[in-house]
Amino acid sequence: MNTAVQIFDWKYEETSFERIDTFLSAEQSEWSRSQIQQWIKDGLVTVNDKSVKANYKLKMGDLIVVRILPPKELSIEPEDIPLHIVFEDEDVIVVNKQRGLVVHPAPGHYSGTLVNGLLYHCKDLSGINGILRPGIVHRIDKDTSGLLMVAKNDQAHAALAEQLKEHTTIRKYMAIVHGQVKHDKGTIDAPIGRDPKNRQQMSVVKEGKPAVTHFTVLERWLNFTLVELQLETGRTHQIRVHMKYIGHPLAGDPKYGPSKTLPIDGQALHAQALGFKHPRTDQDLYFEAPLPEDMEKAITLAQEN
Repeated sequence: MNTAVQIFDWKYEETSFERIDTFLSAEQSEWSRSQIQQWIKDGLVTVNDKSVKANYKLKMGDLIVVRILPPKELSIEPEDIPLHIVFEDEDVIVVNKQRGLVVHPAPGHYSGTLVNGLLYHCKDLSGINGILRPGIVHRIDKDTSGLLMVAKNDQAHAALAEQLKEHTTIRKYMAIVHGQVKHDKGTIDAPIGRDPKNRQQMSVVKEGKPAVTHFTVLERWLNFTLVELQLETGRTHQIRVHMKYIGHPLAGDPKYGPSKTLPIDGQALHAQALGFKHPRTDQDLYFEAPLPEDMEKAITLAQEN
């Protein structure tokens, strides 16, 4: 269990006067606004070394510090959540996550996640990311289905995290996007950061972190295109932001595109392929997950429109 105080800090560099609770909930999407407001009330959030209220309006240059105390007797309970395990050994689990399942707990929301299901399935998960994210090396969004790898011990976690950092993993996605993508292949190399106009979203911004997505067109229809996408980096909402940036937002995306154009609950995005070196044996591993039924139905309807 992680018993140390966690400290997060920011320097506010916007010209707008934004509420501190709004800013923090956008910066850390796993923190609920009610939890942030409680931390502010408890004096765990300071601006320029002073306590503030939740409605404090940030000014350019403000130094924000959040101190999260270690949880008291907090335990994430195992839950019998159906999981599709694609591969498992003493070091790694590869899961084909269903759409709608949150990957890990967050303050104020400790149940019904992939982690709860994993703890029911096996007791040994790495502890590098603390009590709320045991085993979690990388994430996919709640409403994205498909493959992700989970570490069962700290050695495996460190090795897999290093592969992600060095961009040596293979992560391929299938997506249905709006419009007809003209080029058969292409690379989107555009930095991603917090959207200055809507801090609940990410966007392509000059001062963002480097982000690279490769795409290949598989099929074109009248109003939609089926594409394969390969991540070189792994920024928050990267595929969703990049496809919107080039004028082809994902079908069904409630945050970055028209959300009700196809009968699918969330963005039409599936993590279809995952490849990496085994953290202990160095063996090349590669897995594919077939499209889920809701994506198949969405493709059928897209072909007809």
